[in-house]
Order: sequence, then structure tokens, then C-alpha cells
Amino acid sequence: MNFLDIAPSGGMIGAVVAISFFLLFAATAYIAFKALKKTAKMAVRMIVVVIILAIAVVGSTALWYFSSDGTPKLKPPANRRR
Repeated sequence: MNFLDIAPSGGMIGAVVAISFFLLFAATAYIAFKALKKTAKMAVRMIVVVIILAIAVVGSTALWYFSSDGTPKLKPPANRRR
């Protein structure tokens, strides 16, 4: 069985890219939180994590919004004259 018989829509591809973008930045926020464990106070660590997650949410929302146009752009039929 071939799962790629039907091409995925632009909205679906955009959603996958947006989710991947968010997960990448969430992992970055987690790593930053753990890396700052011994060098910064909890408030500073949380501010860094909130900034990274805000970038992730805004970026993934923008990617998803701009990739899903809603209606596909159809070309008008060609005018053939004989």
C-alpha cells in the first residue's frame, strides 16, 4: 500500500513544518533551561525559556497561516480558437 498516492495539500505541509518548528524551539528552550541551571537564578531561566517559546509560537503560527491559503488558485481554461 502506497501512502503517497494523493499529494498532501499546502495546508498539511505547512502544519507539519509549523509543528516541527515549534518542537525544535521547545527542545532548545529545554536545553537552555538545563544549561542555565547552575549559573542563573530561576527567574532569569524562566524568562529565557518564555522568550524562546514565544518565538516558537509566533513562528509556527506564522508558518502555518501563510502556508494555508484556503482556496487553491485555479488557472482559467485555455482559450482555443480555430
